Amino acid sequence: MKAFLPLWKRELQAFFLTSIGPVVAAFFLLITGTHFWLLASRLAQGPADGGLTAAFFGSPVFWLAMLVASPLLTMRLFAEEYRSGTMESLMTAPVSETEVVLAKYAGACAAFLLLWLPTLSYPFVLELCGARLPPLDWGAMAAGYLGTALIGASFLALGLLCSLFARHQVVAAIASLTLLGLLLSLGSVELPARLDSVRHLAPVLSVPLHMADFRSGIVDSRAVTLHLSATVLLLFTSIRILEARRLR
Repeated sequence: MKAFLPLWKRELQAFFLTSIGPVVAAFFLLITGTHFWLLASRLAQGPADGGLTAAFFGSPVFWLAMLVASPLLTMRLFAEEYRSGTMESLMTAPVSETEVVLAKYAGACAAFLLLWLPTLSYPFVLELCGARLPPLDWGAMAAGYLGTALIGASFLALGLLCSLFARHQVVAAIASLTLLGLLLSLGSVELPARLDSVRHLAPVLSVPLHMADFRSGIVDSRAVTLHLSATVLLLFTSIRILEARRLR
């Protein structure tokens, strides 16, 4: 794994030194910051079930941020290599498929975590500005960020796999967004009667239901295991596909 660190640095530089990185970061922080401020203003007028943490991590804006960030962070990982013609030189270099996949994935994960890191300061910034915030449940907030990291890890692994199959960034982003949208709809869409045998699996696989537990301060080992297993499986699949293409 000697090539892992240089490849990881290469991915981070590609994100922050191109226009996509600052644009994604600015859009993400603008949306989440404005939404947090509006929630705090509303909850300051009266209590609500679950408090500020539950409202923030369970809102449609939270899922919009997740749906936008994940495809944008992963769409270029392999699709841009194919488009620019650097994929062939990368695969003929003395690096393994495992190093390439894990380095690209680690770069996307690092960028994802860096996007969420400034949101930790939102309550303190609002208090410095004189906002009257409702009491925060720090345990529930920690669980909410843990759930965000776990769900983001599986989302990014799926986006990486989509980028591996696509030849253009836009195609990779659309494919990832479509699959993630279908995944988020599990548990909320009524299945036909002929699918009764698998209907009981929908709540188990429902990402919004997993996040509902996390934002309430409940860390369910089943949800943790599911997202970690999905991440490992998707990365393993990407490595095997890349190995098969290298052998052609």
